[in-house]
Amino acid sequence: MATLDTAPPVLTDPVPQLLQMLRTPGPRRRIVGLVGLPGSGKSTLADKLVAAVNAEAGAGTAVVLGMDGFHLSRAVLARMPDPEAALARRGSPWTFDPAGLADRLRAVRNAAVDAPPVPWPGFEHSVGDPVEGAVQIDAAVRLVLVEGLYLLHREHGWNLDGLLDTCWYLDVPMDVALQRLVARHQAAWGFSVAQAQARVAMNDQLNAEIVQQTRARADALVA
Repeated sequence: MATLDTAPPVLTDPVPQLLQMLRTPGPRRRIVGLVGLPGSGKSTLADKLVAAVNAEAGAGTAVVLGMDGFHLSRAVLARMPDPEAALARRGSPWTFDPAGLADRLRAVRNAAVDAPPVPWPGFEHSVGDPVEGAVQIDAAVRLVLVEGLYLLHREHGWNLDGLLDTCWYLDVPMDVALQRLVARHQAAWGFSVAQAQARVAMNDQLNAEIVQQTRARADALVA
């Protein structure tokens, strides 16, 4: 990772670097992290990158995984000292299971080529809780792109050092990301502009500020 007193280099075309990682001999899978503000477009970019890699290297060579499946369940949040605040701030770093994520990344990273598929949890938005084994990572997968907010975070139990071959930061300005979130909340919930802005201010922006503080720790910025 880059040190906090140096600016990470800018990566304008990540696909050749991903393909080079695949060509480098080694006994284990390659895992790349992609971090960015909420609303920065991490999921969209991750899907595009993996599609480009699979078009070049063969279908099923690379997959995208998200960290949403490591949200703490609503039942766990309800047992916290202040359940109302925990539910209101869901999506903040302390409302995830970072140790569980680290353990699963370790299993994905070190699985032998003839090992059975490694399960990865998803998130069921209709019930608002994680679902174990929603994704199965087949032995044929050689490159995993993990996208999420807190892969570079180092508080609240988060520490993924040594589990990612490299970790990039999608460098989108804060105001752009927050505008996208306002539009997203309007579309998803039928909110007015004022309601959507209030929701963003109460949680999303606070989380975005936490993520932004990890920018300098990235190995590269994706423009």
